[in-house]
Amino acid sequence: MTADAAAELHTLIDLIRYGASRFNEAGLTFGHSYDNALDEATHLVLHTLHLPPDLGPAYGQARVTGTEKAEILALFKRRVEERVPVAYLTGEAWFAGLSFKSDARALVPRSPIAELIESGFEPWLGGREVNHALDLCTGSGCIAIAMGHYNPEWQVDGVDISDDALALAAENKARLHADNVQLVKSDLFAGLGGRHYDLIVTNPPYVTNDETDALPKEYSFEPELGLRAGDDGLDLVLKILRDAPLHLSQEGLLICEVGESEHALVKLLPDVEFAWIEFKVGQMGIFAVECAELIRHNKHIRALADARK
Repeated sequence: MTADAAAELHTLIDLIRYGASRFNEAGLTFGHSYDNALDEATHLVLHTLHLPPDLGPAYGQARVTGTEKAEILALFKRRVEERVPVAYLTGEAWFAGLSFKSDARALVPRSPIAELIESGFEPWLGGREVNHALDLCTGSGCIAIAMGHYNPEWQVDGVDISDDALALAAENKARLHADNVQLVKSDLFAGLGGRHYDLIVTNPPYVTNDETDALPKEYSFEPELGLRAGDDGLDLVLKILRDAPLHLSQEGLLICEVGESEHALVKLLPDVEFAWIEFKVGQMGIFAVECAELIRHNKHIRALADARK
């Protein structure tokens, strides 16, 4: 941008509007915590100014200093030219009302499961008691830590195969004082022998090979390990469905995110009673299924899972 254009930007609202305009003009892809240019620009401005995300609109007319403006415009420039996700530019992502450290060691926290956590997983839990919960494929730790934060009486395990992701999750555990969360390295359930849970929540990789190859540049900054999941996106999901009954209590519940791979899953397992969860914005490819239902169909699920690499 020219010096003359920069000189015309004075207030928070000036910068937010300018950033949103530039993001839309550049044709950026949104989807890492925010789904539109205005929210991304707002996050960058407020983060740079060390202001809370729920700042009242009256502050929109507050003026910024020259140094503050330069810092904000530099972030706008990187977002446009490099396509780096906003959360990686700021090192922070908000999930379930909590601030998490976010960097390229794990996917940016953005799952709709946050809404379930804040609602206490009702009505899906149906009031059943939860003592031990598992977040499988924990990544940054956001789901496990948020579950532990809102349910301090729960003991929560956060499991991942990636050392990098677990290191980031450990930083977030310390950041949010999540003393009731334990982080465990495991390839899905392989390292969880003898552990049983009343609730298993998982947001595993579920993007198909073709979709992963075609993702916009923003997604190239994220670890592919957290995205790619075979030709139909179900390589890991089927293994989770196969092995979950071995680690669920008798009345246990599995909640799993599969995104756009929902259609492939329903086609493969049409007789399984998946309860597809409705969110404030509609259905988001997340289901709840009872342990007993998984046991009932285990033979078929096992055959499908075992056929995968």
